[in-house]
Amino acid sequence: MVADATFAALELLSALVPHMTCITRFRLDAQLYAPPPPRRAHTNGRPRKKGPRLPALEGVLTSRTTKWTRLTVPGWYGEANRTIEVASDTALWYSQGIALPVRWVLVRDPKGRFDPQALLSTDLALSPLAIVRYFVQRWQVEVTFEEMRRHLGVETQREWSDLAIARTTPVLLALFSLVTLLAAQLPPAERRRAREAAWYQKPVPTFSDTLAVVRRRFWRELATDGFVMSKREQNIRKPERQIIARFSELLCYAA
Repeated sequence: MVADATFAALELLSALVPHMTCITRFRLDAQLYAPPPPRRAHTNGRPRKKGPRLPALEGVLTSRTTKWTRLTVPGWYGEANRTIEVASDTALWYSQGIALPVRWVLVRDPKGRFDPQALLSTDLALSPLAIVRYFVQRWQVEVTFEEMRRHLGVETQREWSDLAIARTTPVLLALFSLVTLLAAQLPPAERRRAREAAWYQKPVPTFSDTLAVVRRRFWRELATDGFVMSKREQNIRKPERQIIARFSELLCYAA
């Protein structure tokens, strides 16, 4: 599970650890401790849950003794490869009687293009590069949700019933996948068409471009009898009224 800082809660992560690996953002002021020392035989009292207190990540970030390692992350938030610096170690995240072993990763940009941030993984064996790559993939999910809100109407349905919303949301999720799969079957020249502006160049089509390509193909098949001008016929046929009415309705609602 890859999630944002909202899900970085000790109770939640402790309950999920037996079932899955969790990677989330991490607070720079979280209370970190060393593992408890080995318990000696014939020792009275309850076993210790934590060892000595460790410096918070905000202190590790500014410390001159912190060792930083340069890594190259492919596909950084939809861009090309990005070189970053990381520092990582394991610790116990402890609060209110709950102790969770985590691997924390501090990430900073050598060129200062984004603020330093911290990540955590409940799998201590994962490398810092793997943790960062997993977390970067979360951006694709966020972009998908945003495009579905903007172009397919997710979270803007006009149903008042919870059951109706529960029915339409999976359908819209499936529609997003269907549009993507249908566009993938089109010829490359048609699939890669993207509307650009002089101030905004697109290296690859966005979902709005993909949706427009699929719509154009459906409309073309719908209007074959009325819009295709055959060179074999001397007289050009006019579009049928049903086709004009269909396009007028679509354009009116789109506006």
